Amino acid sequence: MLRFAVTYDYRCPYGRIVHDHLYWGLQGGADWAVHFVPFCLGQSHVEPGEPDIWERPEQDSGLLALQLSVAIRDTQAERFLEAHHALYEHRHADAGNLRDLNVLLDLVGGVGVDASAAKRELESGRPLATIRDEHTTYARTHEVWGVPVFIQDDKAVFVRLLDRPNGNQAVAQQTIERIIENISWDSLNEFKHTSVPR
Repeated sequence: MLRFAVTYDYRCPYGRIVHDHLYWGLQGGADWAVHFVPFCLGQSHVEPGEPDIWERPEQDSGLLALQLSVAIRDTQAERFLEAHHALYEHRHADAGNLRDLNVLLDLVGGVGVDASAAKRELESGRPLATIRDEHTTYARTHEVWGVPVFIQDDKAVFVRLLDRPNGNQAVAQQTIERIIENISWDSLNEFKHTSVPR
């Protein structure tokens, strides 16, 4: 079994592409144990001297959706993958608003989440504390600065894919496993096209 973690923030279009591969790979039965790490892009852009975004979460356009996803991940784990996928599609396929809790609750309720229970968990404050702790921990231990970053053991790699798998489970699985294979290649530090390949 492949064990790894991947950061996410629903605002990131490249995050959507990577997580689409994760979604379809897992749907196809890939033998992966994935830890989905909420990483707040708003916090990563806080200027020195400014208060952390955790102290003013209502000012961040993506933090509410992250909190809802963590509430589901940590209390309704069997529904997380579908909710996670739905939240990414809401933002990027439908240009959906991530600030409207009622809309988000209806969305995740539509994929089988107990929306009332998720709302109670969100209102407990635990999801925000969890996001703060996971974001801060990975920023410190692995120097994570964005989304999507793959994390395996002591290594962390930012990955930008250009194409979604379009529901092809085999392509999704091959793509993710190719990424994981290259993470352990110590000699490879940076590999970047000078222009968008087409």
